[in-house]
Amino acid sequence: MLSGSTPTSTATPEQLIDRLAKGSPRQRRSLIKSLESRSADLVGLGSAALDQFDRKGSDWAPGWVLQVLRRHQPDHLVQLLSSTPEGWLDVASAIGVDYGPLQQALLDEDFETADRTTSSILRQLAGPAAEARGYVYFSEVPAMAGLDLVSLDRLWTVYSQGRFGFSMQAKLLSGLDGRYERLWPRIGWKLDGTWTRYPRAFTWSMEAPEGHMPLINQLRGVRLMDALLNHPDLVTHRSAMGLS
Repeated sequence: MLSGSTPTSTATPEQLIDRLAKGSPRQRRSLIKSLESRSADLVGLGSAALDQFDRKGSDWAPGWVLQVLRRHQPDHLVQLLSSTPEGWLDVASAIGVDYGPLQQALLDEDFETADRTTSSILRQLAGPAAEARGYVYFSEVPAMAGLDLVSLDRLWTVYSQGRFGFSMQAKLLSGLDGRYERLWPRIGWKLDGTWTRYPRAFTWSMEAPEGHMPLINQLRGVRLMDALLNHPDLVTHRSAMGLS
């Protein structure tokens, strides 16, 4: 709770949103359940519920507000997003990728579909050869449009309470001294030395370990993921977010 503020149970909806926008990471996470329990109160705010947040940013708070409304106030959400049918988060593409379906899957918390869509977009970014063979070579990553990789990362970050995305994976890897063999069990891709079986053994929900998604095929080694996490535009993005 912010110093001097009223309890969340008696705070106005405006106060709850203000705390979510301005609080420390710990304070903001303490509001997650309160916001969900008071979803009906958010309806009265209309579009003002999102006014404090940047559509071009990477803040997970507005994504959580939208997911809460989708769960409990779907009719209001439709009205709220009527002016942005492509999705609330403003994401751009250098090659004309339509991020609307991915944003919708993430908003719906349909993470398995979102992961498959992300894999398809990565192949599209890698080029026709990758699309034809069905997977990406690590050597194709440096030429990928950095704008699109950042868009993918922002989408996963915003719609996962900051738990998923390339930036979270890179942050965890850095905290493990760059040792991928320690990252795999940390993010749930390996258990007791055995690779997690796709797709049924993965956790397609917010209950998954941090960094669990999006998935990158490791059966050919670590070079593909290493190339993605170290793409210059993603490195710059993480620095701007204060994660490196």
